[in-house]
Amino acid sequence: MSLLLLDLGNTRLKWGVFDCAGDLSQAESHGAMPLEAIETLADSVRAQGGTLPRVAVGCAVAGAVATMRVEAQLTRLGLRCHWMHSVPQQCGVRNGYTTPSMLGADRWASLIGARRRHSHRAVLIISVGTAVTIDCLAADGRFLGGVILPGFGLMLRALEMGTAGLKVPEGELREFPNNTSDGLMTGGALAIAGAARQMHERLARLQQQEPAVLLTGGAAPKLELALGLPHESVEHLVFEGLLGIAAERGLIPRQRERAGHGTARA
Repeated sequence: MSLLLLDLGNTRLKWGVFDCAGDLSQAESHGAMPLEAIETLADSVRAQGGTLPRVAVGCAVAGAVATMRVEAQLTRLGLRCHWMHSVPQQCGVRNGYTTPSMLGADRWASLIGARRRHSHRAVLIISVGTAVTIDCLAADGRFLGGVILPGFGLMLRALEMGTAGLKVPEGELREFPNNTSDGLMTGGALAIAGAARQMHERLARLQQQEPAVLLTGGAAPKLELALGLPHESVEHLVFEGLLGIAAERGLIPRQRERAGHGTARA
């Protein structure tokens, strides 16, 4: 039996097909598409070959219209999606949000994925996408809270709207930027990295231990050089959390469900 995982974000739909009879730490196939291209999902999954998935599990933050468009594609595949939502407690993680249901489902899945990787250690989760979230998970599984700030694209658009004539190509991260493009890119990266270091220091002080740091999200590579913290890069942390939820709910065999491994960075 194959499992289709879906992460419907603010700007992209990420998907992956996993073989429930094999190693669930690796997707058999995966892909991503902008929301404008959701209608290609069914064809994209079929084009990968192999056995079509029999179960679909996902999380969505893109709103009802985008979710309905995904569901129409799943109908073409003969599937109905089990959409996951934030709850007070699940998979060893306790939700510390004032209103637990208001926590983004993708953030909740990432917290569960982090708990699967580090079951007895505090974890700082930095997710870099349209928005950036920096979430703190205590060693005992409590989600303590986190911060939200604009991603690289939102920062640039804000400057474009508020500054006359500021339209430049994407720049690079530089130690001493000497042009506008590099200045914008480096400034954005340092702003995000500064917030991450502040939250890392707070979590370390509270927990009296050095937290593990997980870096994830489509724009995560832009932050790596500026982060200044030892970390693991995890391509699909949301998927790892969805696997954990699916196993707890009995949608896949629990004994086969395992976490993947990221790449450690200094």
